[in-house]
Amino acid sequence: MANHRSALKRIRSSSIKRLRNRYTSKTTRNLIKTLRGTTDKTAAQDMLKIVSSKLDRLAKRNVIHKNKASNNKAKLTKFVNSL
Repeated sequence: MANHRSALKRIRSSSIKRLRNRYTSKTTRNLIKTLRGTTDKTAAQDMLKIVSSKLDRLAKRNVIHKNKASNNKAKLTKFVNSL
């Protein structure tokens, strides 16, 4: 167990950040899953904007790598265009 006050604070803050990162990444994964399940092109285009902004936000906050975000966006855009 940590003895210094700053180390204790770091443990608390990192656990809060970890929970926030897990929540946002899980909701983004669920949005991707629902986007892949849609068959309506207009609804998929609207959802693609939301999903791509969520992916950009995750990449900006270093939750996921920026190349992973761009790869996901490219694959989803290709999927929506094929509808």
